[in-house]
Amino acid sequence: MLFEPSDEIYQAALDLHEKHHGKLEIRSKVPLKTRHDLSRAYTPGVAEVCRAIAKDKNLAYKCTLKANTIAIVTDGSAVLGLGNIGGYAAIPVMEGKAILFKEFAGIDAFPICFESYETDFTDQVKNIAPVFGGINLEDIAAPKCFEVEDALQDIGIPVMHDDQHGTAVVVLAALLNACKVTGRRYEDLNIVISGAGAAGYAISRLLKCIGYNPDFCTMVHEIIVCDTHGTIFRGREGLYKNKYKFILGEETNHSALSGTLADAMIGADVFIGVSAPGIVTAEMVRSMSRDPIVFAMANPVPEIWPDDAKGAGAAVVGTGRSDFPNQINNVLAFPGIFRGALDARATRITDEMKVAAAHAIAGYIAKPTRDRILPNILDKEVTKVVARAVKDAAVLCGCSRLV
Repeated sequence: MLFEPSDEIYQAALDLHEKHHGKLEIRSKVPLKTRHDLSRAYTPGVAEVCRAIAKDKNLAYKCTLKANTIAIVTDGSAVLGLGNIGGYAAIPVMEGKAILFKEFAGIDAFPICFESYETDFTDQVKNIAPVFGGINLEDIAAPKCFEVEDALQDIGIPVMHDDQHGTAVVVLAALLNACKVTGRRYEDLNIVISGAGAAGYAISRLLKCIGYNPDFCTMVHEIIVCDTHGTIFRGREGLYKNKYKFILGEETNHSALSGTLADAMIGADVFIGVSAPGIVTAEMVRSMSRDPIVFAMANPVPEIWPDDAKGAGAAVVGTGRSDFPNQINNVLAFPGIFRGALDARATRITDEMKVAAAHAIAGYIAKPTRDRILPNILDKEVTKVVARAVKDAAVLCGCSRLV
């Protein structure tokens, strides 16, 4: 059954948030009923804990909330499909992300929403790092999201922009299982990606192993990325103005195909859409190779509706929606990735950890079918499987503080 947001749903959501004053609260883990309770939890006893941590900062993982707490950081510049709505208006979404972390991974997460800033954004994020075991960057517009994430990789705790890497991890998992269903070899795939923003860039890098170690990352045969101006290729006019699109131009579309999205899709094995509603037609799907794979992930209206894609010959279709089979949603990835990173006391989230997460998600489905290439996003066991794989990868790649 097709689900479209209604005025009733929107009003119900507003009523819910008003009734509870948001979705989060902070509760004490210890009693405060006697003077003895107070002296241990606060002054004077807490001074001894402070002195111990001053001598060894790693004790913060043992004696404070740091070991199980992450910050969800945004500047409100790319919130859902609402655009640049600012920090205040982003709070409800970040609260929602926080309860997903708690529900699926048992992680305490807190929204940090910047409304405006006169100093460097990355410096402000660095300065809040001591209290958190990790930082989830959320809903920050490209290309700023790339720059911020890159600048925060050496602050001693894991930092990941989920809109990029969480999405890429789940797409890789879906693609691995879609290959099993269609009888394709992953490394032979010719892929077209519509959208060169945060998600499109990260998906392209992961599937093409751009910047990844080839010892653990398998590369697809070719990718052509399209933006609103058509295909991205080396030498396209004005491409040098955007560092990240320039990288895609250098590392993908090696035949330098110019033209439209429709031109790019001719003969392709896979279409991945992280762009705009209704931009793919049935005729474009028919122009692809036999039994193509179509991931139309624009939300709430996909690039092409699943029934239209299947009617045009698509063998496997995925969307970002919960009311169709094969929902490609980063909730399958980010709770487990951060759970594993925290359990490993990791200093960063590495490429090895992302690839491990993708294979864990794919491997969770023993026998993938046309309508089941990914686990149900409400299956909390997926988080446990991903967390174990990520923790093991963190230890193996040497970024874990565990002895």
